[in-house]
Amino acid sequence: MGYWFLCGKAKVFGFSCGLRKGFSYQQSFSLVNVKLKWVKDKTLDAVVVGERDLRAACNLVSILSSAPNCCLPIYQLSRHRGQLGLPHDLKLSTFIRRYPTIFDESYVFDSAGTRVPCFEMTPEALNLYHDKLGVIREGMMDLLDRLRKLLMLTKDRTLPLQTVDQLKWDLGLPYNYADSLIPHYPDLFCLVRLADDRIGLKLLSWDDTLAVSQLEKNAVMQTEEDLKNNCLAFPIGFTRGFGLKRKCMEWLKEWQKLPYTSPYADASHLDPRTDVSEKRIVGVFHELLHLTIQKKTQRQNVSNLRKPLSLPQKFTKGKIWKLDEKRIFGQKQGLVQENCLCRCGGLIKDRSWS
Repeated sequence: MGYWFLCGKAKVFGFSCGLRKGFSYQQSFSLVNVKLKWVKDKTLDAVVVGERDLRAACNLVSILSSAPNCCLPIYQLSRHRGQLGLPHDLKLSTFIRRYPTIFDESYVFDSAGTRVPCFEMTPEALNLYHDKLGVIREGMMDLLDRLRKLLMLTKDRTLPLQTVDQLKWDLGLPYNYADSLIPHYPDLFCLVRLADDRIGLKLLSWDDTLAVSQLEKNAVMQTEEDLKNNCLAFPIGFTRGFGLKRKCMEWLKEWQKLPYTSPYADASHLDPRTDVSEKRIVGVFHELLHLTIQKKTQRQNVSNLRKPLSLPQKFTKGKIWKLDEKRIFGQKQGLVQENCLCRCGGLIKDRSWS
């Protein structure tokens, strides 16, 4: 919701497509063992650094908006520090003072008579916040569809609330969505107690009109023969300076011709050792990124979704993200892009979107 808050604009997208069913396929293509050099994307790196502050500022605005008089002393704001994603060596008050056009500073006295900094939103920031609420109302159906489709990707249409919390920024959900959004749609969602005693968010019913992937929506860009054989190919765009050897390109071309299994379809019939199954895994990941506002998410978010999305363990292990590996991200850098900024914990971006 961060960029919507700043820009004051959003578009509502409607979806009305059918679901393609997966089918069995005996694949015979072999993997190519190759080492590739990772190419950094400086533009994306700069976006990640800037978004860290944007996200923290937007979360602080949401926290202040729910406080009496939209004003809180620094010691109360510090209780929410874990939700801001700021570096540990950066004082919260120092960060807030960087943005005097958003936050006004005053002082209050605590119980011991000590003067304590207190922060509130500036009138301009308050007006923008109200505009943001209007954007949320206008795009409510889009937000609901994103959340429903995310839950439909999972085995039991259920995710721990903690996992959804970690994705709420990427999905464009309100900061306090669990209280301000979920209770208003009891016919769609409910909170359940999970086996590990955590609280989970469950989608109550399946919607076939939503069970269509982004790749299937873009099927008009595929060839007539590929459509007939359900061999949908992922759009690919390489980072500047990155290239594949002829042998790799030939393998990738053959891999793209493999049958495509919708991430919303039952894939229990697929042999996990095959390239067809691997293409489905990439399809799940591709769809997940397309559910986000900016078509990217932090790597740890993907790790937390491994079990709910039935992804193999190797998919989220550290070695899978290295370019010297031969599977998924190695030869398919054109499909996804990882940003290696340590402070941000890693970031994945769908390059076919940009």
